[in-house]
Amino acid sequence: MQSLQDKASEWSGVDRNDAFAIDNTNLFEKLGLQTFIDLSTNFYTRVYDDEEEWFRSIFANSRKEDAIQNQYEFFVQRMGGPPLYSQRKGHPALIGRHRPFPVTHQAAERWLYHMQQALDCIADIDADSKIKMSNFFRHTAFFLVAGNELKNQNQGIACKHGTSKPAAV
Repeated sequence: MQSLQDKASEWSGVDRNDAFAIDNTNLFEKLGLQTFIDLSTNFYTRVYDDEEEWFRSIFANSRKEDAIQNQYEFFVQRMGGPPLYSQRKGHPALIGRHRPFPVTHQAAERWLYHMQQALDCIADIDADSKIKMSNFFRHTAFFLVAGNELKNQNQGIACKHGTSKPAAV
C-alpha cells in the first residue's frame, strides 16, 4: 500500500527530498516573522476574493483573520521559528484539521495558484526560498488530498459494515 507521503510526491510531482528541503535552512531566521505574516495576509486576501464560488465556499465558515493567523503561525513553526501554532492550538495534525473541508485535487491546485501568486508578491522572499517553499506547499497540498481520499475510503468501509450512515442525498 502506498503511503500518504508517496501519494503526495506522485500527485504533486515533488520528490520528498525537495518537499522537505525547507528543513535544511532556517527560513524563519532568514525571512523573519513579518514576511510570513505578509505572505499569509496576501494569500488569504486572494482566497477570500477568489472568483470561484465553489472555492470561496470552502472558507465560508472561517474568519479571514483567524485563517491568516493559523497559517502564518504554522509556517513560522514549520520553517524554523518558535512553536507559535502549537502553543495556541496544539499539534498541527494537518489531515485532522482539514478533515471538514473538501480537499480535492482541484481545490489543492486552486490553493497552490493563490499561494504562488502570494509568494511572487512578497519581495522579501528570495528565489531559493521561494522554490523551497513552493515545493513544500505543493507536496503538502497533495498530502492533504491523499488524507482526504483515505478518509473518504474509510467512511465507505464503515458504511458497508453498518457502523456509519451514508450521507443523505
